[in-house]
Amino acid sequence: MRLFSDALIPLVIVSIICFGLVKGVDVFSEFLEGAKRGFGIVLDITPPLIALIFAINTLRQSGGLETLCTLLSPITEFLGIPQQLTPLAILSPISGSGSLSMLEAILKDVGPDSFLGRCACVMMGSTETTFYTMTIYYGSIGIKKTRHTLPCALGADLTSFILSPVMVSLFF
Repeated sequence: MRLFSDALIPLVIVSIICFGLVKGVDVFSEFLEGAKRGFGIVLDITPPLIALIFAINTLRQSGGLETLCTLLSPITEFLGIPQQLTPLAILSPISGSGSLSMLEAILKDVGPDSFLGRCACVMMGSTETTFYTMTIYYGSIGIKKTRHTLPCALGADLTSFILSPVMVSLFF
């Protein structure tokens, strides 16, 4: 089985090249054109991506994340979100690497088989890096007005934050 999985991607690439040659397409020129467009997309999304990374690092290094967690504690208590998961809930929609480092810290502190560890894992697995994803997808195609995307995505994230402890309580 491993031999098949190792050969799958090269097989797909060779199949695409052969199909293009059979159809009379100049495969190399098309590849170069696609690479050129891809490079342009990278240049388009780099500034908002740098701004997002800068904002996340500033929030974490300045102590703003801890302050924000303290300010949100009455709301998170009311919603039933454990206090230790608040930094993960704040960072999950913003940064995948930031939320992954928070998950790692939670798992080191309380263990993966604890209630909090399981809640953190469920929360991490059922949320999306909303702002990052919107920056990449909308930035790559030049959409400025996102309409209902952000409220709906944040609503889905909030639902995950609230239901993670509930589901862990029910199933574990």
